[in-house]
Amino acid sequence: MATLLLRNGTVYDPAHDISGECRDIWVVDGKIVAAPVDPAVHLDRVIDASGLVVMPGGIDMHCHIAGPKVNAARKMLPEDRRRADPMLRTEITRSGTIGSVPSTFTTGYLYAGLGYTTAFDAAIPPLTARHAHEEFYDTPMIDKGFLVLAGNNHFVMQRIKNDEPKLVQAYLGWLMNATKGYGIKIVNPGGVENWKCRANGNVKTLDDTVDGFGITPREIIRGVAGAVDDLGLPHPVHIHGNNLGLPGNSSTTLETMKALEGHRGHLTHIQFHSYGGDPDDQSTFRSDVPQLADYVNQHSNLTIDVGQVMFGPTISMTGDGPLGYYLHRVMGGKWFSGDIEQEAGCGIVPITYKEKSFVHALQWAVGLEWYLLIEDPWKVAMSTDHPNGASFLAYPQIIALLMDRSRREEAIARLPARVREATVLSQLHREYTLDEIAIITRAAPARMLGLSRKGHLGPGADADITIYTPNADIERMFELPRFVIKAGQVLIEQGEIRRTIEGITLQTAPDYDDAVIPSIREWFESSYTVQYRNYIVEDHEVGPTVVEPTSVRRK
Repeated sequence: MATLLLRNGTVYDPAHDISGECRDIWVVDGKIVAAPVDPAVHLDRVIDASGLVVMPGGIDMHCHIAGPKVNAARKMLPEDRRRADPMLRTEITRSGTIGSVPSTFTTGYLYAGLGYTTAFDAAIPPLTARHAHEEFYDTPMIDKGFLVLAGNNHFVMQRIKNDEPKLVQAYLGWLMNATKGYGIKIVNPGGVENWKCRANGNVKTLDDTVDGFGITPREIIRGVAGAVDDLGLPHPVHIHGNNLGLPGNSSTTLETMKALEGHRGHLTHIQFHSYGGDPDDQSTFRSDVPQLADYVNQHSNLTIDVGQVMFGPTISMTGDGPLGYYLHRVMGGKWFSGDIEQEAGCGIVPITYKEKSFVHALQWAVGLEWYLLIEDPWKVAMSTDHPNGASFLAYPQIIALLMDRSRREEAIARLPARVREATVLSQLHREYTLDEIAIITRAAPARMLGLSRKGHLGPGADADITIYTPNADIERMFELPRFVIKAGQVLIEQGEIRRTIEGITLQTAPDYDDAVIPSIREWFESSYTVQYRNYIVEDHEVGPTVVEPTSVRRK
């Protein structure tokens, strides 16, 4: 029985209302435990954390790190991979490349190096789940999970058209078991299907018609959100809304929020959905965050992550095919479009966010407005939509911008003057505290995902812990943790990798009415190029897993 003691750390554990208190933390066999009654208990290691900041391990609830889309993005950017020195193989680590889309092993090392111990890929078509699990197996140091795309799934849309909510619920329950995924994601509901059906197809409003099905995005959102709630999945439906990136899309976003009335909903990379103005007149482009944030502040059923844009080269990869084509037309250069039969689409486009570009600068400001205008930090999670807005390596920079108003003001002063007129960012004087940073990077993502053993430091929690050295340079503090502990093992010490571990895959396996299986099998045999029995991911095809519990279900 391995025992670790972290002594006298300055602990930030918002889930237990602990903010900057000097405490000891005991770890036994990878779990946090209460202090033993016998003070003479054998200790395998003691870490003196006096004067150091102790937080739970970071959780990235929305990123893109696995699956065919990520491999396609790597192939599209050979020049990007050459810009950064590769990670060389050592006695402990494997070799790998960095760049906008790091290789699998490097992804795990870099996340751990920032103090992050869990990450969720946010967009896996069910048909590519096996590939995602294979890449998870090669991503060390962190626990992983993924969200399964369902917003343009033919089986789902057909059952919504037929007004068969129980079949939608049962199918999504079966899908979670078949893919060994964690939650359900909607991307541009109906719009991706229209893009696949006709040239330049898409939807513009929640009440447009989806080709071939005669339903609307609004019906998809409500149908899938209701099924997710009825299945008792720990994470609500995860929504990438319609009209991402377009001026004037704030009205669509508000309608999406209203469509979720009576259901839980998580709106992802909300920054990209918060613009006012006329799509045909860039001079009208503005932030509409104040109105949208006010709605989120008033509705307990909604949570968000931001999708913060940071300046520099990166790549956009999305399950939103028409968006990928739109970005290609705007940016020029390379473009990749993928079509997953009956399930999803994909668009990949390299992009460089420029500080002197009004549009890019406004996007940067809009993301920060969201952090600063949401009153309750438990409703917002930090994300860059890696790599869409920026690499996850930008998190320390974002933390510094949130905690230091003067740093924000210096950055705003470098931007086009129109940004100050089109946003309210320069009027916002709020500065985040360490406690609030611990919430949006750890405690809140864990709560939003329903991970009861993560995001906190109480007894029974996974011993995923990050220890920082206080520093007036906030960015420096958060980019170089003193210690990173995963499952009770010290992985990072003084900026060096001391040990590597595999990490686990997090999944859900909700109960569902298995009477639906014959109709699912029939659908596969008549419609898919893949046979039913080959579609299901078997237990032996996945690394070590933990199945998170679901709540009481209704069949």
